[in-house]
Parts: sequence; C-alpha cells; structure tokens
Amino acid sequence: MKHFLVRSVVRGLIIGRHGSCYVSTVRRFEVAAMRHHLQGVGGYGGFYWSRMMASAGNTEAKLAEQDQKKESSVTEAKKNGQSVVESSYWGISRSKITREDGTEWPWNCFMPWDTYRADLSIDLTKHHVPKTFLDKFAYRTVKLLRIPTDMFFKRRYGCRAMMLETVAAVPGMVGGMLLHLRSLRKFQHSGGWIKALLEEAENERMHLMTMVELVKPKWYERLLVLIVQGVFFNAYFVVYLLSPKMAHRIVGYLEEEAIHSYTEYLKDLNSGKIENVPAPAIAIDYWRLPKDATLKDVITVIRADEAHHRDVNHFASDVHFLGKELRESPAPISYH
Repeated sequence: MKHFLVRSVVRGLIIGRHGSCYVSTVRRFEVAAMRHHLQGVGGYGGFYWSRMMASAGNTEAKLAEQDQKKESSVTEAKKNGQSVVESSYWGISRSKITREDGTEWPWNCFMPWDTYRADLSIDLTKHHVPKTFLDKFAYRTVKLLRIPTDMFFKRRYGCRAMMLETVAAVPGMVGGMLLHLRSLRKFQHSGGWIKALLEEAENERMHLMTMVELVKPKWYERLLVLIVQGVFFNAYFVVYLLSPKMAHRIVGYLEEEAIHSYTEYLKDLNSGKIENVPAPAIAIDYWRLPKDATLKDVITVIRADEAHHRDVNHFASDVHFLGKELRESPAPISYH
C-alpha cells in the first residue's frame, strides 16, 4: 500500500496548487515517484517485489494509454474545426487574451500589459561630458568601436540598427544578472535596479525583433552577429565585475551613438533615400501605434527608448561615482 500513499501525496501536492488539471508531465512524475519508492522495498521478498513492479508497469501503461487517448481527442477536435485550449507546462489552461477592440492577441513574446507609449518629449540632445579618467576611457572606447561599424554598414541604417540592437540588449541582461546574484549572496534588496536593467534588455530585444521584420539579414551578417555578441558579452561581463561605474558609462555613450544613428536614419527617410514602408504589426502592438503607422513612426519611438536608456545608465554610473550602492538609490520609473 505504500506505493499508493506515494502516489496520493504527489497527487495531493499537484491538486493543492493547480486543481484537477493533469498533464502527461505530472503522470510521468507520479510513475517516477513510485519507481523510486519501489527501489527501497526490495527487502520485503521477491514475490512482493515482482508484484509491486508489475503494478507499477500496469499503472504506467494505463497512464500512457490515457495520454494517447487525450492526444487523439485533441487531434480529432482540430480536424472538426473545434477550438482547443492547450495546457501549459504546469497544467494550467491559458485564458484567451484579446486586444482592446476584442480581436485575439497574436503574440507570445510579449503581452498587452507589457506595451506602452514612448515618451517622445525626452531630450535627445543631452550629452554627458566626460570628466574623470574612467569617463574619458569609456567615451573613447565607444568612439573607437564606431569606426568599424561605419566602415562596414556605411548608410545602410537598417542593417546597422539590427547589429546595434543585438549588442544593446546585452548590458541590461548582464547587469541585471550580476545584481541578482549579488542580492542573493548578500541578502539585500536591489532598489528596483534588477527589474529596470532586465526591462532595458527586453526593450532592446523588442527593437531587434522589429528590425528583423524590416531587414532580412544575410548569412555573413548573421555570422557577424554571433562573433560580435560573443566577444561583447564576455568583455562587458568582465568590465562590470571590475567597475560597474565604467560599465554603465560605456552603455550611456553607446546609447548616445544609437540616438545619433537613428537620427541619421530618420533623415534618410525624410529625404526619400529610404522607403517609408508600413510599420510591422509587432511594432504597432508593442508601442501602441496607430494602425496606419509607418517606419518613420517606429524609428521615432525606438530613438526615444534609446534616450531613456542613456539617462538610466548615466544615472547608474553617477550613483557609483558618488560612492552609493544601487540598492540605496531607487531605479528610475519604468517606461512601461
């Protein structure tokens, strides 16, 4: 009877958290739990052992048969045109998500509550004048990195933006990850900075997803992305460990260069050198743009985001310069 107790406990835990929703993953866990228990009762006799193993085998076969019937019913329902709600990994059915106008939400990479309207009133001309040695080193490093970018992409700003975003999404993830681990080690709060930096990384990733819809990268550009991202991630990781102040300052200057690049992009759009095509659907939903939005509108909101990231990272660097921990200075209000 002990193996039935094990199964009851497992089902009780699952029911307590998720109700009566079971998926094949839960059933496999039950069988694995019984097998683990059976391995510890071999001393009760060969007959009992063989009988218990036969019971476990029959149970697994029955559960597998139930899973197969469930899959068959789902397939049959799809063939008949019936709507099927598929369960998540934890066995919780996902509710239907709709837009404000009642249409179905088509994206899984972000939800309606992750969308926002960009602050277009932000100052785009703001520049942090380098004063200290670290500031000057960060500024010159960024200017040096711009040279090969200008030589390779020239005025192909779509491809330049795609490459830029693959790099720009790295610092927020690295900084948020390291602050997260530090918070765990020291049992300290982060002042909201972990969430702010991870949101920055997510926002930059959405920039990339948008640019990929507009620019179809060639194979050598994809290869370049792999190389640049691999080098930059490890380099920035080391820099952040050595000096978070300099790391955030580098990102601040990178964002200043991003603002400049997107401004040049808009100039070519206004002059007609680049076609002002309709905005991708993902951009319209993410930035809550009008249905008739164009590429110009997309570049405008992306540039505003970069200005926000510029201010956040320069502020983070200033906090370290003043000798304060990030956890002691609340993070700026999220733009979401």
